[in-house]
Amino acid sequence: MRLMKFTFCKNKVAQVWVETVLYTMIAFTVIGLVLAYAQPEIEKFQDKSAIKQSINLMADLDSKILEVLRNGEGNKRVLDLSVKRGSLSINGTNDCLTFEIESSYPYTEIGEVYSEKGIAITTSQLGGKSKITLLKNYSEMTNITYSGKEEIKILSQSSTFYSAYVENKGGTSPSKTVVEIGLM
Repeated sequence: MRLMKFTFCKNKVAQVWVETVLYTMIAFTVIGLVLAYAQPEIEKFQDKSAIKQSINLMADLDSKILEVLRNGEGNKRVLDLSVKRGSLSINGTNDCLTFEIESSYPYTEIGEVYSEKGIAITTSQLGGKSKITLLKNYSEMTNITYSGKEEIKILSQSSTFYSAYVENKGGTSPSKTVVEIGLM
């Protein structure tokens, strides 16, 4: 009789461990399924937020350029540029500012040009992701330079701020004013 009680207890303990392992595996499977669905949605939300921040960065830089243009030659403004993702291109040869970012969130329809805050936004397909390009063109009204030179400067993503300045250098002709953008 005693021997029979012991084997019954042993089977009961084994059953508890089997149930524990089984319930744990079920819980991990459910968590895995939720994450498999939620992870891409979270990534899209983060990408959308990064694109919005990039648009605001371009709009802030544009407002500083317009401000120094309004206030005349010699006017200078300092600002902090935060490039969390993507890259900002100060293009002195084409007199434009371009921001490019790769994203899993297509901000606009592929190939369509959309304008927000005076910035042209286009989305193109890049493999399984989208490439969002923000463009502000000054070629008709201003000659943009980087540190006094007609060159291209690319500011890549950084965890720290870029300390930049925008300065009105005056006009090369009555219709075009030179605006210098540089880093401090």
